[in-house]
Amino acid sequence: MAVASVRRNGNAHPLTKFLRQQGADFYLPMIGVIGFLVVWQILSSTKILSLPGPIQVFADERSRYLIFHPFYYNSPLDQGLARQTLISLTRVAQGYGLAAIVGITLGILVGTSKALNKSLDPIFQFLRMVAPLAWVPISLAALRQNEPAAIFVIFITSIWPILINTAVGVREIPQDYKNVSRVLRLSKKTFFLKILLPSALPYIFTGLRIAIGLAWLAIIAAEIVMSGVAGIGFFIWDAYQQNYVTEIIVAVVYIGAIGLILDRLVGFLQSKIAPANR
Repeated sequence: MAVASVRRNGNAHPLTKFLRQQGADFYLPMIGVIGFLVVWQILSSTKILSLPGPIQVFADERSRYLIFHPFYYNSPLDQGLARQTLISLTRVAQGYGLAAIVGITLGILVGTSKALNKSLDPIFQFLRMVAPLAWVPISLAALRQNEPAAIFVIFITSIWPILINTAVGVREIPQDYKNVSRVLRLSKKTFFLKILLPSALPYIFTGLRIAIGLAWLAIIAAEIVMSGVAGIGFFIWDAYQQNYVTEIIVAVVYIGAIGLILDRLVGFLQSKIAPANR
């Protein structure tokens, strides 16, 4: 009977197998999320945690309005969470895009030149240790405007994992590949496109994936500190000053969800452009 059962399962229809796998991928995370909400509600109800529980958050009229009206607009600083998030994402796209271009370019240069690496590595290591919040007053003092200062904070925070991982990827190109390029007398352009870039891509995407999380964290921190700048960070700080704790919790859920989506998006691009089993 056991053998027959194994055979039946082994010969299951491909659609059945797919649905079983999708069910496991869906239900297990849902169990984890529900368990977290239950624990949170218990801690809140027993006053161990001085925060409203998920039931109280959803019951609050202001937080419910935020959940069901994410695109409302009253003024530049009074907008729905979806609008605030889009404003923050626009800044992240600018700062992160610039960091990707500069980081990959510098990483390739540093990775291919030992002299350049020794010259610049102390500077890179020094600058990457500076916390994102420390860059906020410096960028404001240097640029005098909130918008470019916020973009600079994202750039300077997210560039280091891209740069360092790219440089490591270039240095880790197998020596055999380099020897073959010399034997075949490949041009610099061909070596770059056919050997260097494909070999370094997994490292580059590792840096990009780390950097997107740092960029999202940096913009939240920057918007909290900078006054009068619309965005989800400003929304959280404004809600805190008015003691709207339930609104803060809803915004935090937005931040976590967007951060997860950004990470998965870069991971998806990596799976398409630089798959592990290439």
